[in-house]
Amino acid sequence: MIRTLAAAAAWVDDAGLALLFPKADVVLPSLWEQVNGSAEENWAIRDGNGKFVSWSEPMGFLWPAKDELPEQGLVCVGKHLARVVACIAPRLLPLLLAANREPADDDPVVAAIERHGPLTGPQLREATGRDKKEVDRAIASLHHRLVLTSSHLVEQVGPWGALAHDLLERKWSVPGKLPARDRARRELALLVLERAGELTAADLAGVFGWRRKEAAAILDEVGEGRDDEAGFRIWTRR
Repeated sequence: MIRTLAAAAAWVDDAGLALLFPKADVVLPSLWEQVNGSAEENWAIRDGNGKFVSWSEPMGFLWPAKDELPEQGLVCVGKHLARVVACIAPRLLPLLLAANREPADDDPVVAAIERHGPLTGPQLREATGRDKKEVDRAIASLHHRLVLTSSHLVEQVGPWGALAHDLLERKWSVPGKLPARDRARRELALLVLERAGELTAADLAGVFGWRRKEAAAILDEVGEGRDDEAGFRIWTRR
């Protein structure tokens, strides 16, 4: 089981795309399963009354690792896939940006980070004058649109640090010329198909946020389709 940042980074590089924690309706593997040995929610140790005592050993490693991996430039971490926290091999960022990047014109959160560098949620509230709900919603949207990403943890008063967010293309070295969008989407679809073995259009759409019709068309290009007994279209690797 994984217990070092180097091993976690190597596994993500091999997987390419993964979630931090498993999600039932998403076909990607998760780093948690590699750390814990299973998808079981073995997160905390509790006393006889159910009171929290400490993190379990797997969570004790993964909880700080999710911030240390991007801080050390090993893994891109953020809410970039399936609207949950994902781990992305840096080598795949050009493909993902080409396939899924959405603009964020005139966003005050982006403007504040461009001006001041990586900022935490509290710092963004101060810089933009927006309340917590607005800032949190903007951060989640900008991660999904591949504009922002996790940068590093900032120490603050209390038991928890605050995560700083940076511009994805400033945090990571991304080439100026990206692949064509259609090619990038085909390559990403093929990567997920090879890992999963078989996919429905809904499976692929759920990972990247694509329309099901578009996901089906891409799968027709990279896979072999068949209808199962219930009439669902399923694609496998050619």
